[in-house]
Amino acid sequence: MIRPALTALALCLALPALALPAAAETRVPQNQAEITLGFAPLVKEASPAVVNIYAKVVRQVQQRRRSPFMNDPFFDDFFRGFAKPQPRVENSLGSGVILSADGIVVSNYHVVGSATEIRVVTSDRREYNARVILGDKASDLAILQLEEAEGLPHLDLRDSDQVEVGELALAIGNPFGVGQTVSSGIISGLARTGMGAGDGFGYYIQTDAPINPGNSGGALIDVNGDLIGINTRILSRSGGSNGIGFAIPANLVTEFVNQARKGAEEFQRPWAGMAGQPVDADLAASLEMDVPEGMVISDLHAESPFAKAGFKVGDVITHVDGEVVNSPSEMVFRMSVAGLDGMSAITRLRGAEREEIAVPMIVAPDQPPANPVQLDEDTALPGLTVARINPQVIARLGLPLSAEGVVVTDPGPYAGRGGVQPGDALLAVNGQPVASTDDVYAILANSGRWIQLDLNRRGQRVTLRFRT
Repeated sequence: MIRPALTALALCLALPALALPAAAETRVPQNQAEITLGFAPLVKEASPAVVNIYAKVVRQVQQRRRSPFMNDPFFDDFFRGFAKPQPRVENSLGSGVILSADGIVVSNYHVVGSATEIRVVTSDRREYNARVILGDKASDLAILQLEEAEGLPHLDLRDSDQVEVGELALAIGNPFGVGQTVSSGIISGLARTGMGAGDGFGYYIQTDAPINPGNSGGALIDVNGDLIGINTRILSRSGGSNGIGFAIPANLVTEFVNQARKGAEEFQRPWAGMAGQPVDADLAASLEMDVPEGMVISDLHAESPFAKAGFKVGDVITHVDGEVVNSPSEMVFRMSVAGLDGMSAITRLRGAEREEIAVPMIVAPDQPPANPVQLDEDTALPGLTVARINPQVIARLGLPLSAEGVVVTDPGPYAGRGGVQPGDALLAVNGQPVASTDDVYAILANSGRWIQLDLNRRGQRVTLRFRT
């Protein structure tokens, strides 16, 4: 439930971790009086901790002058540079949840991640300026700090691993900007994956409590008023709520707050250094398993902590710290919740032998050093940034575990215009193979007007040829 202001000390910077409250017993209404009363007392107590978020993004857009010759390729170079950047203001509306009396708020990254100005309005119409202190696009979570905030109502975080299908749930937010709204439903499913953008980080609680645009970042609470998830997306063909909504589990929010309190500038999740796939019926039969379960390892990096702990390709992982794992997304979630600098108990199934193995939770090592280099005006592609591929670069750019050599981390204005993308591995420049960032600089510092780049883009060889 919402704690009084004095409990703000529970989230002070001196604490190493955000404590989860003991699991409270849930129950259905016990008598006619409780049925008649409905959720009114719960909403009255919880809704002050849910806020409206107004985010403003100012982008510089290149506006080109109108001319009858502008579409003529012959005059293209003549008109280039005539346009002046014009600011374009984009506004977004979402929700957030206050987690501490001193103004720690959680919301979705897609609501505030690119914002240049954030204004937070509480249910009693107080307004605060806010800034993002920790955000992660892949997880779609952002932690905000309200300026000059104190004594704010806030919600407790429940252990989301204790949530069960069938529990009553309330979604509180600001759908379509109509004002704070409450909708009710049940928990429809747990450990939902595959609803993300293909990045492998999606892991959600499913609810049939109606969620609509503007609810993003709002609270999904249980009947005790504890936060069990952050509403983040819906499954819909029309854009409206069809009773299939998804919330990010509270346990991941807890780890975000812990890292934000410690001053992290970006969210750090432990590195597995592996690739895997769910075990289906056919794969289970080939592995001589009685029933399909777990995730089979299909690839391992040599520097992976799992490889160093004795895991091999073909091993099946069934649990992380006692929690079931059935897909790569679940594996990423469980390791993210476990946090860094500790050991996690990983249950491995190899043949008929089931064993629990301790694996250190570490960040991807920056070895050998990535040695990033941004090309300057003395080269043919100024602004192009390249780095040596190592485990840290692989994890950050989502490269194949077998990737090696040099990769583009930022194409810059000129190479980007020629079609170069972040994550492209450089095989050769002007026909000369490259093995280091120094090679790239040396070749482009002595090249002519025409540039040829041979790239590996997601396993496909691509050749780009353009004039600078």
